[in-house]
Amino acid sequence: MTKSNIVDWETITNFVIDVFVAYGVPKDDAAICADVLLESDKRGIDSHGINRFKPIYLDRIKAGIQKPVTEITVVKEFGATAVLDGNNGMGQVIAHRAMEMAIENAHKYGIGMVAVRNSTHYGIAGYYATMATKEGCIGITGTNARPSIAPTFGVENMLGTNPLTIGLPTDEPYDFCIDCATSITQRGKIEYFARVGKPTPAGMVIGIDGTAQTDSEQILKDLVSGDAALAPLGGIGDELAGYKGYGYATATEILCAALQAGAYMKMLSGVAEDGSARKMPLGHYFIAADTNAFMGEDVFRKIAGDILRELRASKKAPGQDRIYTAGEIAYEKRRERAAGDPITEGAQKELIQIRDECGLTQYRFPFED
Repeated sequence: MTKSNIVDWETITNFVIDVFVAYGVPKDDAAICADVLLESDKRGIDSHGINRFKPIYLDRIKAGIQKPVTEITVVKEFGATAVLDGNNGMGQVIAHRAMEMAIENAHKYGIGMVAVRNSTHYGIAGYYATMATKEGCIGITGTNARPSIAPTFGVENMLGTNPLTIGLPTDEPYDFCIDCATSITQRGKIEYFARVGKPTPAGMVIGIDGTAQTDSEQILKDLVSGDAALAPLGGIGDELAGYKGYGYATATEILCAALQAGAYMKMLSGVAEDGSARKMPLGHYFIAADTNAFMGEDVFRKIAGDILRELRASKKAPGQDRIYTAGEIAYEKRRERAAGDPITEGAQKELIQIRDECGLTQYRFPFED
């Protein structure tokens, strides 16, 4: 076998499923978890893909702060809305069911909204937004997270990175999907910088002394200890309108907690008073709106596509040969990565370790000697 860091999609998918199963996740649920996890890498969002397999999911199952078997209960249903309790199961499974329910209600009532309590990390939010767009629906979702963002003019990490994600159906090969944190960057990106030995760009992270931090490995430690915080979208202070990201992060925090009467901000730190790991009962919300309840799916897709095409055809800045619209880069990245998942050196070591621990001897990766 030729040495390569590329693992074909069938192999890495089967491996991830088999590992989740070895950790106690039922096979059908494991397939959903693997699909969400690897969709991130397919779209080029390396901060939320295989790089997070062990530290965010497997380690949390092993620590007992996340249940491998997901039991979803209905707390309340009213018309087109519902509140679900994920009982600290697998976030991807909980979120997948919640968006399915929102889409079902959208087809029935025109719009559906589901709030979730006691969930866990659900992966890339854009996965669920595009679940809706594939069904001709507008898809919106948000989640809170462990505190990472400092409010504008503050230095204490209070809010989660709290993505506000919107998916819109189009008549193009890919739907519009804006999926990004309300911080200027997310913790997963800094984890990625640390893995590949890169500094974090100045202005993304503020230290407890109010100065910008760039040492990626130190930032990860300081985020846990409270000696650093991510800046909101826009950056440190208000000169570049950091207050906008701060406001959107706050709105997402409120929606994710208040709709389901759940935990928020410091309650989601994941660290007990004695320093041990504890559960992070995350909240999510999911909205689906059926475009056929308005002027029709075909009309919506055509106008949305026309808008995007006009944007891309507009005048370009000097030295630039292309303008992108949300979802386009992910579509192209998927085509570039058709051969498989590019595995970073740090993740390579983890995959070998996981394989050996689980006794999955049928797998040998192309990056091994």
